[in-house]
Amino acid sequence: MAATKQYTREEVAKHNTPDDLWIIVDGKVYDVTKFKEMHPGGTSVFLDEEIPGQDATEAFYSLHRHEVLQRPQYARLAIGTIAGEESVIVSRVIGELSKVPYAEPGWLSEGYHSPYYKESHRKLQKAVREFVDEVLYPDAQLHEEDGKRPSLEVIEKMAALNLHAMRMGPGKHLKGRTLMNGVVTPEEFDYFHELVITQEFSRIYARGYGDGLQAGAVIGLPPVLNFANPQLRERVVSEVLSSKKFISLAISEAFAGSDVQGLKTTARKTEDGKYWIINGTKKWITNGVFSDYFTVGCKTEDGFTVILVERGEGVETKSIKTSYSTTAGTAYITFENVKVPVENTLGPEGGGIFVILSNFNHERWVMCCSSARSHRAIVEECLKWVNQRKAFGKPLSSQAVVRSKIAAMIARVESVQNWLENITYQMNNMSYKEQATKLAGPIGLLKMYSTRCAQDTARDAVQIFGGRGITKSGMGRFIEHFYRTVTFDALLGGAEDVLGDLGVRQAMAKMPKNARL
Repeated sequence: MAATKQYTREEVAKHNTPDDLWIIVDGKVYDVTKFKEMHPGGTSVFLDEEIPGQDATEAFYSLHRHEVLQRPQYARLAIGTIAGEESVIVSRVIGELSKVPYAEPGWLSEGYHSPYYKESHRKLQKAVREFVDEVLYPDAQLHEEDGKRPSLEVIEKMAALNLHAMRMGPGKHLKGRTLMNGVVTPEEFDYFHELVITQEFSRIYARGYGDGLQAGAVIGLPPVLNFANPQLRERVVSEVLSSKKFISLAISEAFAGSDVQGLKTTARKTEDGKYWIINGTKKWITNGVFSDYFTVGCKTEDGFTVILVERGEGVETKSIKTSYSTTAGTAYITFENVKVPVENTLGPEGGGIFVILSNFNHERWVMCCSSARSHRAIVEECLKWVNQRKAFGKPLSSQAVVRSKIAAMIARVESVQNWLENITYQMNNMSYKEQATKLAGPIGLLKMYSTRCAQDTARDAVQIFGGRGITKSGMGRFIEHFYRTVTFDALLGGAEDVLGDLGVRQAMAKMPKNARL
């Protein structure tokens, strides 16, 4: 029941003994007489001379997140409010934008403008944020902890809104679909709409769940969309986008990660030429544990070929435990004499490098979108913390060394976002083939830069939060999680050094022959 009785501060001050103990937090009065014995932090916190009968708002927010007060077991301790005063601290409001400076990308910040985003982008952002806050966030927090795959109910709700389809980017696969209840049409949907979706999804503070949430489809289905024969494409795309089946990209191996040419999984044709026989292993395959289809890179007589493999006889998957949650379904896969129709070949035989490199562009761009937004969420956490946390009698923000760290965080996240938006604009104005030839280098460099920036910010954030920054619960739990999982973006889709080198090599290949100092 909501607390409605009003008290004066003088009345509350009278309840200041261990047997009759009230406190004030953010304009609300709490009777903690009985609760103090059950307090996880012990009773001594409540018996400090500045706490009994007093305003404990500052002390509370130096130890706890606001969400603690919203839990039923604590909310029922509220017995009233202070007369003439209102709560200042606002709860997390579903769908609302943050008013913390730099907590939102520039185009969403009040009074700021952007040449890239239209009204349809803003409508989509609002609708997706509400969906993320209402549906994804609670499921993400639950399963990041218990390690179970994202709820099928959530996956089905995404399918009903065609979110799976939109995460594949613009294209013919959107034709005739109603997108997010009609807030954007298939004809106007572009890469900025996809960027909006990816960045909103990144706000769940659950890196493993984020990959478990159909990341396998985001990177495993585009080769089917772009290179499968019509009959195969129609069947598989329909099954995956409707959430009836699941797919993952199976390229990396224990023998070769970023070195695609060094893969050892083989595919050899049967004597009648109708089937591939596939043997080999794949490792660190996102969503592999619960996938029905695998987009597999294989060595063939003609070189490197990509083949769609359906789970069946000879296909075995095992869970790999990494430093983020098993909700991602990270798998080790073995293929033993797996028989696959030749019609499942994606693109030309021996032409798998173009298929995969084209796909890598989109995969890496998606990871840049996600990295930039999750990075920004940490900046917001730090800005809130340094504003409320006191050390040596002053807010942390009063210390120049802390402000310097915050300044570097802001500069990094803003530079990443602006570079990302520039590349996204190029994608909107290039064909798929042009993107493959012109943007592989720039996207590789952006991914290298964005993940290095995120790692720098993770390290600084831990220093700002101190011990809380390495604690899995409480004030710094999102900082700890980010610091522990930030390197995933730095490795998945291509290691930083490899991608940086790719960018420079592509630049050198385009150097004019007459360029001299």
